[in-house]
Amino acid sequence: MGDVIPTQQTRELVISESTLEWADSAWQQIVNKVEKTSKRIGVSFPHASVSGVYDNMRPSWWTAGFWPGILWQIAAEGNYPALQEIAEQIEEKLDEPLYALSVHHDAGFIWTLSALANYRVTGNERSKQRGLMAAAQLASRFNLKGSFIRAWHDTEKINRAGWSIIDTVMNLPLLYWASEVTEDPRFRHIAAAHAETVVEHFLRPDGSSYHILQFNPESGEKIGAMSGQGYAEESAWARGSAWMIYGLTLSYHYTGENKFLSGAKRAAHFFLANLPENHVPHWDFRAPDAGEKPRDTSAGACAACGLIELAKIVPQTEASFYLRAAEQIVRSLYENHGTWDIPEEEGLILSGTSNLPGGVHIDTPLIYGDYFFVEAVSKLRGTVLQLW
Repeated sequence: MGDVIPTQQTRELVISESTLEWADSAWQQIVNKVEKTSKRIGVSFPHASVSGVYDNMRPSWWTAGFWPGILWQIAAEGNYPALQEIAEQIEEKLDEPLYALSVHHDAGFIWTLSALANYRVTGNERSKQRGLMAAAQLASRFNLKGSFIRAWHDTEKINRAGWSIIDTVMNLPLLYWASEVTEDPRFRHIAAAHAETVVEHFLRPDGSSYHILQFNPESGEKIGAMSGQGYAEESAWARGSAWMIYGLTLSYHYTGENKFLSGAKRAAHFFLANLPENHVPHWDFRAPDAGEKPRDTSAGACAACGLIELAKIVPQTEASFYLRAAEQIVRSLYENHGTWDIPEEEGLILSGTSNLPGGVHIDTPLIYGDYFFVEAVSKLRGTVLQLW
């Protein structure tokens, strides 16, 4: 029998009747729109909306799991066989990178929201096998000396053996799950070790976070940082902060280690203290004020999901603070950035910023922003489904 650590108990949220009523109404709008857009998007791998139409990336692209993740959330809440069928067909196409052994640090984003979602909703054994294969490849990227999961593959000019990024903290639930279903603690040990590195090196004392860190792959010593998709090396990329909030909350859920809970709360307080008046973050909290700073609704939606999960874990006296903050973010996304009156737009929420330094997909719907918005609304409806 493996050394299985039970997940931490969470309390049922106290959600007001007005919020439940609003969330049910928003949910129906989501379902109506997704049913419509799914007829064109179909079995594909959307990332960003271009002129109102979602693009189609390769199956190994890091966002390949978010569209099926949206579909599974809806399918789990009712009878939507057409949406479930699309999600299942996408999962089959994801076998291409899985069997090509080209899984990278974002394996959790891809297979947690496709194969694991299928397994959790239907009990499909083939999906369970896919999840375990993806987890094994993710675990193989662990650097023992530095206690981190390396990011990306090498290029012809760049050796990335010592690179790690904050995004990976959100991919760790794939490893925690693998330990639970196999009753083998090795996956959990790797996930927890990486999460400890996140708290020690990625999370700054003020609660902000680095995007990319470089370690010596032989000694494990931290040797530098890079700005990545943030404004500068020492700035505060909003989506990185959101990954930190939600990722560390999930690591606490699976391990019970208080250092992860403390880190998640520190990141949450930084995020909330730096939100503008309408509760939707700019793409980088420390970017210069000169000119119009684009928002990143995907960061707001992801952070809201993490805040809701925090509210389930902390003492009741604290829970209302995090839940209220999440509600404010989600309602602002819905009211100020929703596309309910824009039938020609396939995305659900506007104003996502994918990669501003790279000039890629700025001020447009992003599939992961849509996913986390759907998840946040689902949580505010009181769903018991937990895909992560």
